[in-house]
Amino acid sequence: MFKMLTRLYLILLVTYGLALYVVPEAVLKLFDERNFIYNMEEARGPLKLIQQRFQAVPEATWGEVERALQQDFAPLQLRLIGIDDVHLSAKEVQDLTQGRNAVRMGFYGELGIALTPLSKRVAVEVVWPDPPVDINAMYWLMNILIGAALLGCLLIWVRPHWRDLQRFKLTAIRLGRGELGARTQISQRSNIGELAQVFDRMAEDIEALLTQRQDLLNAVSHELRTPLSRLEFGMALIRSDELAPSTRIRLDQMIGHVRELDSLVGELLSYTRLQSPYERAHLEPVHTAAFLDSVLIGFIEEQERRGIDLLVDTTLAPDLFGFDPKLTARALQNLAGNALRYCQHQVRVSAITTHERGLVIRIEDDGIGIPAGERVRIFEPFYRMDRSRDRATGGFGLGLAISRRAIQCQGGDVTVDASPLGGSRFDIHLPPTPPRKHGAVTVDAA
Repeated sequence: MFKMLTRLYLILLVTYGLALYVVPEAVLKLFDERNFIYNMEEARGPLKLIQQRFQAVPEATWGEVERALQQDFAPLQLRLIGIDDVHLSAKEVQDLTQGRNAVRMGFYGELGIALTPLSKRVAVEVVWPDPPVDINAMYWLMNILIGAALLGCLLIWVRPHWRDLQRFKLTAIRLGRGELGARTQISQRSNIGELAQVFDRMAEDIEALLTQRQDLLNAVSHELRTPLSRLEFGMALIRSDELAPSTRIRLDQMIGHVRELDSLVGELLSYTRLQSPYERAHLEPVHTAAFLDSVLIGFIEEQERRGIDLLVDTTLAPDLFGFDPKLTARALQNLAGNALRYCQHQVRVSAITTHERGLVIRIEDDGIGIPAGERVRIFEPFYRMDRSRDRATGGFGLGLAISRRAIQCQGGDVTVDASPLGGSRFDIHLPPTPPRKHGAVTVDAA
């Protein structure tokens, strides 16, 4: 509220200051002739009396009269001047020469200087001085009090707006955290009441859509995977009978297709669950080195079968770090599995602490790498750089999307770059304090 109030108040102050200068100037210019006539009428009486006072005595004694009148008219300043004085304008000289009074206006159209002729050579100048300091201070105090009154009015006006906007903001934050039942509860009489109602209706629609998607997910999980399991079980029973070699080969291929379809359903369910806002990432302190060993030990068989060097470096890693072990394991399994699948001879996994006290798990390989133009799109669901290669290795184009989402659910990210080994380098960035606004669901590796 302070920022909004300050900006609005500064705008009002600048506008008020400009108005104090521009508006009087424009109005005075518009009524300049009327002000001049009024000042002439105002000064006519005093000037007439002064003129009579001087003319009642010989010119030789005008100096004494000047000194006496200076005391009588104080704080006004009165003095005798020549009509040919250099400070007089041509119009003033003309008026005085022709026996007419002359006036010069001060600020805001007030009377500043009044002149009246005494003879063809001498005139009397009466100067209305500026107000003293205390009077000026009084005017400034009035302006300050006016500014304070404006500030008070703004505060009264801004406070309900700020309160409703804060409620609006907190509701949006709660929705982002997965609390889909959160509503603004802002009155219709509020100035943002209509906006709040639209937002609440949008939140209700989102909640309904996500609930429908969750119901569909549960239905697919049960209605699709159960028949697949039955089909695979039935094929396995048929395979146990005596079959012709060609029939057995075709049956094995069908079983492989069923398992591939079941694996695809599992990947889809995993990715969909990761998009769900209903659950949170389960953060807990984890021993980094032991965690990496427990995940990578599952690749020992493939490592030995292909003769690949799988190097693990945790010398720069923290002993304990807070993250979701299941989600992080899922991401690490996908990335390490891809590295082993496409490397030539070596895969290196390391963990380091960043300057921000976060954790980076780095997976590098010496394979063919990923072209720079493809690095942005490889995290999109079902995107494949080489469809034939992915089919040969059994991929569906969901592994990298699942990996990134599993880390994003914890407030981190997954990035890709070229590796010094010659292949690709994937970095899992885990922040020290993952924000809770990211919804996540703990998934099983399917």
